[in-house]
Amino acid sequence: MRYYRIEDDGGDRLAVTTGGDVYDLTAVKPRLETFDDLLRASSITDRSADSIATLLVDDAPTIDDGVLESSIGSPVHAEEVWAAGVTYAISEQAREAESSMPDMYLDVYDSERPEVFFKATPNRTVGPNDTVGIRADSEWDVPEPELGAVLYDGEIVGYTIGNDMSSRSIEGENPLYLPQAKVYDRCCSLGPCVTSADSISDPHALEMWMTIERDGEVMYDESTNTGEMDRTVQELVDYYTRHNAVPETSVLLTGTSLVPSESFTLQEGDVVDIGIDEIGTLTNTVVEV
Repeated sequence: MRYYRIEDDGGDRLAVTTGGDVYDLTAVKPRLETFDDLLRASSITDRSADSIATLLVDDAPTIDDGVLESSIGSPVHAEEVWAAGVTYAISEQAREAESSMPDMYLDVYDSERPEVFFKATPNRTVGPNDTVGIRADSEWDVPEPELGAVLYDGEIVGYTIGNDMSSRSIEGENPLYLPQAKVYDRCCSLGPCVTSADSISDPHALEMWMTIERDGEVMYDESTNTGEMDRTVQELVDYYTRHNAVPETSVLLTGTSLVPSESFTLQEGDVVDIGIDEIGTLTNTVVEV
């Protein structure tokens, strides 16, 4: 099942797709306004989110696809977003190319402990069709498309798409500048939905693609597979939650293997589309912040 957040004047609404139709779960249970609410209900009743949704679908009205497309918001209110780096070979190579200290990235790629870092808070995170940011003090900016694991009390409950916006020039100047390269206004996008963990056949066998358009011209168009990841999602989650007071709901981005060439940098007005099989497509426009 895929869960969406619909924004309207009356507040948020939780929608679910199953069998091709979109159902309004909030119309049946008004207190179920978000996926986070559904996760709390799941925890209290000791039933899966999908089983609760299945009970409600028969009584839920359908939602027009056009309403879903025009009113969709970030699917989960993650109190924290964290991210993993250097989990794909091409990511390690790109980080080496940009850095003044390239050997450190090779060490991380080959080491037992992965790179896991803080990425965003809710006020820095946007949803589908919103704008993502590039820093005004950065000269080299890229999107980083990533599979995102959605966690509740530290356990994987679903998957979404994440865009880990990054300043390669700031991080490349000195690795200690990583927080400034990664954490800033509109630095992260999530969406378009959360696909439940039970609905993902294998998180390590998903096709992923990204296109970047500028004034109608395709500037970048490449694809990959999460099977190229050097670590498992669960391994990354284990390191994120280890000795860490994680919030009730969080998202962990699992790294990227789609990296534009060194000659490319994002500009205002660029449109970034990121797609992952079994989840959907996340679309954002770029703005300078």
